[in-house]
Amino acid sequence: MPQDDTIEEALARVAHLLPTDPGQAQAQVQNILGTHPEHPFARLLLAAAHNRLGHTTEALAVLQHLLETHPRFAEAHYETGVALGRAGRYHEAVDALQSATELNPDLAQAWRVLADLHAQHGNSRAAALAASQMQYCLRDPLLLRASAAVDDGRFPEAEALLREHLRHKPGDPLALRLMACLAREANAHEDAARMLQQCLRQMPGFLAARFDLALALQQLKMPREALVETEMLLREDPDNAATRLLRAELLHELGDHDGAIVLLESLARQREGRSRVWRTLGNALKYAGRQDEAVEALRTAVAQSPDLGEAWWELANLKTHRFDDADIVAMDTQLQRPTLDDKQRAPIEFSLGKAFEDRGDYAKSFHHYAQGNAVRRRQRPHDAAADTANMQHAKQVYTPEFFRARSGWGSTARDPVFIVSLPRSGSTLVEQILASHSQVEGTSELPAMGAIAHRLSSRGQSYHDAVAALGVDECRRIGEHYLERARDYRRTDAPLFTDKMPSNFAHVALIQLTLPNAKIIDVRRDPMACGFSVFKQWFANGAAFSYDLSDIGHYYRDYVELVTHFDEVLPGRVHHVSYESLIDDFEPEVRRLLDYCGLPFEPQCLNFHQNTRAVRTASAAQVRQPLYRDGLEQWQHYAEWLKPLKDALDATRPVHDHSSETSS
Repeated sequence: MPQDDTIEEALARVAHLLPTDPGQAQAQVQNILGTHPEHPFARLLLAAAHNRLGHTTEALAVLQHLLETHPRFAEAHYETGVALGRAGRYHEAVDALQSATELNPDLAQAWRVLADLHAQHGNSRAAALAASQMQYCLRDPLLLRASAAVDDGRFPEAEALLREHLRHKPGDPLALRLMACLAREANAHEDAARMLQQCLRQMPGFLAARFDLALALQQLKMPREALVETEMLLREDPDNAATRLLRAELLHELGDHDGAIVLLESLARQREGRSRVWRTLGNALKYAGRQDEAVEALRTAVAQSPDLGEAWWELANLKTHRFDDADIVAMDTQLQRPTLDDKQRAPIEFSLGKAFEDRGDYAKSFHHYAQGNAVRRRQRPHDAAADTANMQHAKQVYTPEFFRARSGWGSTARDPVFIVSLPRSGSTLVEQILASHSQVEGTSELPAMGAIAHRLSSRGQSYHDAVAALGVDECRRIGEHYLERARDYRRTDAPLFTDKMPSNFAHVALIQLTLPNAKIIDVRRDPMACGFSVFKQWFANGAAFSYDLSDIGHYYRDYVELVTHFDEVLPGRVHHVSYESLIDDFEPEVRRLLDYCGLPFEPQCLNFHQNTRAVRTASAAQVRQPLYRDGLEQWQHYAEWLKPLKDALDATRPVHDHSSETSS
């Protein structure tokens, strides 16, 4: 490489040479790799040169190493597909090319090679579908620039280019799909879904856009609607691994774990049995109570992809599973890699925290929990002061007069039993007790009320002001809408069902206005025990407050103060359960709980651990065991590091805590 060249200039020259003189391109890129041996684009260009020279074995060796360090590099998957296709390894080539198009649906050359491969092997239908997708990727120069800007993360530039394009070509489906990508990056999933639906009205066969729509609906907590999109996709392309995996995830979310497991096992048996499939299968098996099979599936996932932090965490989160020395070395090896993605680094840190906790090495354990939380805090910053201000505003809005003026509003249904709390407070135990009753169906942490609250918050005013602005008819419609969304997760005709979404404590007023006959149960745990348990839990989504000990303490206080306020303005509306009291005085507490719900006592509620229903929380394994006290004081092992949590909990603002009492 000439001394005055930048590496970008040298790589650009190699890329220019590649189509016409791959031998010279290979020589130049090897020169670059002499000084930059791990540069990902240099290694990609070397593999591409090998491919064009017919050196398939050499290309695959380079690409295997590249994908180990950069598993989401779409162009590397593309070159792998090219090499495997030339080697006559059709199915593996299709897998690689599908991976490329999943990561970058606009990669026209991947669709072209996929179409050619299918055509060569007599799969005319799949060839036609791939060819049609390739056509959607061939767009005018401005759209190509916009697509490149989206891929590079230059979102403001991409948006400006797309708006300019749409000014001249309103409703262009290709531009709308790219705009939907920008909306998705901004977490504006409703906008993304709207644009994709508009796109598909004009191009119903645009499969990449339909897949994106299914993903957007999944993000909007509309799994039933997303399933419909996957059905349409699979009618056109029944063997598409990405669509089949998404469908399995949606079935899992809806509580159809058996249906998800059948689909995932089918994928795992085939060539598509990649680590993500095994990880999702392990998760579904765990929730179905098939713990040994879950461990086996998750072990397969981490064997295939040792950097798959989510699979390591699923093993840790089984609670009953223990890591051995080899596991600790494997996870630590991944953490030493500077190229490890933070999305995988965080769950590996939490998993190592659990590994050392199980061994009684609490200093190392806390170090890894703290490191994992630091990574998550970078990913999801949190404003504790804003939480407190929001809680104080709620207290001003929701007065006794407020509720008296709206008495009798909402749906008259009494079906839902809301179990609210902070995470890791014992709410899964309470749900399992209730779900053991013949008149109660246990569902899961339903997203419906949170989704309703999110839509209210987007009306240009604060959430609590939006609730206050609701009229009588809208409150009834919201209650009925909630019940309709909840039906997606129900499997029986039991008269009552549980909704165990912890954050619904923030929506007590909305529940009162829209479902005044629903039951609300607040589960409270010792704040130090609860706070530390939250701190050591990796949450895939949400819970931004949980990545800092001080934030956790403030959040706990805000939660207690808000629920205490509702006790004052709606006396007796919320039933309180102390986790510690439940452990110490089990049967009387269960009887009081059933009395509050208007249910007759049934002995099987005392044998909750014999209930075989699927459980979709971190406590899935624990609630299949009898009650135990071992975990009540576990936080004491970490007391020397928990001062920020204690200080926040001990702040001067007075709080009345129901953790030592039970009322209805």
